[in-house]
Amino acid sequence: MANDNQAKLSIRDLKVEFRAKGRNTVALDGVHLDVKDGEFVSVVGPSGCGKSTLLKVVTGLLQPASGGAFIDGQPIDGVPDRVGMVFQNDALLPWKTVVQNVRLPLAIKGLPDKEQRREAERLLKLVGLEGFASFYPKQLSGGMRKRVALARTFAYDPDIYLMDEPFGPLDAQTRVKIGEEFLRMWESVGKSVLFITHDIEEAIALSDRVIVMSPRPGRIKAEFPIQLARPRPFYDIRFDPVFKELQKEIWAQMSDGASGGVH
Repeated sequence: MANDNQAKLSIRDLKVEFRAKGRNTVALDGVHLDVKDGEFVSVVGPSGCGKSTLLKVVTGLLQPASGGAFIDGQPIDGVPDRVGMVFQNDALLPWKTVVQNVRLPLAIKGLPDKEQRREAERLLKLVGLEGFASFYPKQLSGGMRKRVALARTFAYDPDIYLMDEPFGPLDAQTRVKIGEEFLRMWESVGKSVLFITHDIEEAIALSDRVIVMSPRPGRIKAEFPIQLARPRPFYDIRFDPVFKELQKEIWAQMSDGASGGVH
């Protein structure tokens, strides 16, 4: 679904350092990455390699030591209004009902109440929660809360979806179900996604391209185009021979100290 001629998100020669206890720690060094318009890119790597730090730079929450990130060629300065974040924590407002949480971005946009209700109902139906509009987050399971968070993010309708291990806290079966729903929703809008995960299978099943990062300081070690047809059945695709070979190659890159390359 990507537009081959345009980078929606560009990261150039990015270096991020932290100072603690009188020492400098380099978290990311020389990271160079493009995410095309409409492309789904996942980033995998060992714990502590800087995957989440990369997202914090793109959201404007963290200033790099050098290099930078750009949306449509414009440098990111502060929190950009064209990105939508989905975290491990669903970050729902506990004092608001399901439908109120989903309506929040629509209200911020200034849509009339009637349009807010109609769009929120459409999104809740899309994620299979049309009967839970009046429930509060504490009354929902983890998987249901994640569905609400996805619906709210799609209500915001950002240019870029930034996702930091969003399905990580869920059990395996729920992860597959939520992954399928997210993939179906994403295919309907075709926006750019930068997706952080530690799950290689999840990365392959979702993505157009998988980026492998090295241990700290995080650098891009290898990248793998995912040449599997869409739409993809999120569960069944895992038994495809091409999928299994990609899984083996990506795991090998994450497991050894080789410098890697582009596959």
